[in-house]
Amino acid sequence: MVDQRKVPSYFYLPPDALERQKELTRNGTYDLLPSELLWKDRYHWMKSRGYDLRPRYSPDWEPSWLNTNRDAEFCEDSIMPTDPYVIDARRRSDGRLVAVKPVKKRSDELQISLYLSSLQDPSNHCVRVLDTFDDPLDQSKTLMVMEYLRPFNDPEFVMIGDVIDFVSQMLEGLAFLHNHRIAHRDIAPPNVMMDGSSLFPNGHHPVYRTCSLDLIEDLTPLLRIDHPVKYFYVDFGLSVRFKPGASSLVVGDVGRDEEVPELSSTVPYDAFKADIYALGNLFDKEFLQKYHGLEFLRDLIDVMKRQQPEQRPPVPELVQMFVKVRKSRNPSSLRWRLAPKSEPAYERLFNDTVAVAKNGLSQLRRFVQQQ
Repeated sequence: MVDQRKVPSYFYLPPDALERQKELTRNGTYDLLPSELLWKDRYHWMKSRGYDLRPRYSPDWEPSWLNTNRDAEFCEDSIMPTDPYVIDARRRSDGRLVAVKPVKKRSDELQISLYLSSLQDPSNHCVRVLDTFDDPLDQSKTLMVMEYLRPFNDPEFVMIGDVIDFVSQMLEGLAFLHNHRIAHRDIAPPNVMMDGSSLFPNGHHPVYRTCSLDLIEDLTPLLRIDHPVKYFYVDFGLSVRFKPGASSLVVGDVGRDEEVPELSSTVPYDAFKADIYALGNLFDKEFLQKYHGLEFLRDLIDVMKRQQPEQRPPVPELVQMFVKVRKSRNPSSLRWRLAPKSEPAYERLFNDTVAVAKNGLSQLRRFVQQQ
């Protein structure tokens, strides 16, 4: 139950807006989407397997704002999922937030995901499967329960050290995949996520990720550099696992990154080399092109994005290349602010000055605490 004393006044509608909300509700604005109806049909089955879906999906659900003056937009049960194929749930045994996805029972995605989840290795940066069970609506499918993750750039990166840690983990994770003869084949921002629980120690809403579970409070994340996160590759729907000694050549103009130059539906290409280009492209577009002060990534990205696949070094060499880059960095530079290239010069100067002052105070505070 929501503590009414905590609810801000803007959660309630003025009298002249009540009729408009009633009309929206009658018109089905807040009704379950077609993809959500499937989760409504799975609601009790999920509960029998030890997982609770949000109240919105209960077959007995009635909107909580009906016959009240509460604004539907601030009611938790009005929130729709952002991904039609994946739903959030709570594991009843420990209250852990998880993600549930239906996949084909005999698909490579399921088999590869389960195989990767069985490998206990700190360099494994692949989303872990926690549970599987038959889909009650379709016997050809399995419901795959995974760790709940959030987009890798939500919240945004704020320090140079954040970027260095991300690049290191993604290279390490790709080396792990390739070492186990698996090519991801769909490396792109939507398929790279993180466990951000360390940034929000009291939890957050699974869809409105900057809000508390009851939507009452706006949350401020802790700093990644002080509260490290782990990054993961997700979605192995296009992935291929090659047998030892087998060729890594594939065909298929597939994946979100359409800029990989060798993609072809007819001419075979090396799936591992395509992964390297795609990851380099992600580093380029998400960091080098967006922020000042990241020129130290240039050489790494250039070799990863060489047009000729055979000229791209294997991932272990890229890992070692970046280890040298990390060691060459002044430790104090890790806490330098990431300045967006879209930021006007005067605004950048002001923000840099404020960041230096805050960083100085933070370092002084840590020094005092250590004494």
